[in-house]
Amino acid sequence: AATGGFLGAGFAFAFNRGVNRGLFSNEAGQGSAPIAHAAARANEPVSEGMVAILEPFIDTVIICTLTGLVLLSSGVWNEKHENKFQSADMVIFAQTYDDTSDVDSEKLYGHLTGEVVLPMFTGDLEVVSGSVTNTVTIFHARSVAEDVAVYVGDRLFNGTLQVTNGKPVLSSDDTKDVYFKGKSLMHSAPLTTIAFTRSFFGDWGQYIVSIGLLLFAFSTAISWSYYGDRAMTYLFGSKSVVYYRVVYVGAFFLAAFTDTTIIWTFSGITIALMTVPNLFGILMLRKDMKQTLKDYWTDFNKENPKELK
Repeated sequence: AATGGFLGAGFAFAFNRGVNRGLFSNEAGQGSAPIAHAAARANEPVSEGMVAILEPFIDTVIICTLTGLVLLSSGVWNEKHENKFQSADMVIFAQTYDDTSDVDSEKLYGHLTGEVVLPMFTGDLEVVSGSVTNTVTIFHARSVAEDVAVYVGDRLFNGTLQVTNGKPVLSSDDTKDVYFKGKSLMHSAPLTTIAFTRSFFGDWGQYIVSIGLLLFAFSTAISWSYYGDRAMTYLFGSKSVVYYRVVYVGAFFLAAFTDTTIIWTFSGITIALMTVPNLFGILMLRKDMKQTLKDYWTDFNKENPKELK
């Protein structure tokens, strides 16, 4: 029973996260890519759909699988690395916890799953030469942070930080530039960058990730600009496009210095808002889609009898 429960929970978690990241990666089911494919010149809509099928296969099955294999084979996925903590990904517990202890690890895991509520620190956090003197635990990126130092600008911080429910309040003039650094687990592009430095290319491996991100980000920016352009034209007319572009460019500026955890969370919400209504539309049109696909293959078989042999 225990083995079955573990396998079931593990499969459910992997399936949930896999679908989550898969949708984010290839945008399957969101209804965005058809905007671009609709502009293509094709004799049959199904033939263009066959081309569109390659996109999620390349994005998720090939590229994401290769990235996942690099992370696993390099061993960086469960190692703690020196990094600058993101405020949205960090909390301060009122008690001390050791992730090498089975008891504490179980408590921390319960906190992550929502089954256990651990006490959050509220009060004044005393910092001397960058070191926190309070008896607390700083938790960052789903891990207990080690060798934590508090900085303000490029120097170690000295003073008191106000903390409310586990979150530092960094709104005053003296603390607005304060940040935490230390060793913790990492995720996203920074972790992938570290993984590629463990390859045959050494430190040069990080440029593989940088160039890849540049190319994917640039192509994504262009495509989503076009998607929004077409949507605004359909909803409000061609004169509304210029306002959309101003907001679109402004969003890039804000995202450049905003906490990436917040950006990813916001992106996940917008993906759901797009996907859910589009899936209802696909469900309503399922019979038409099935018949169109059937007619396409019937005509294809008649026109290309040799291809079947």
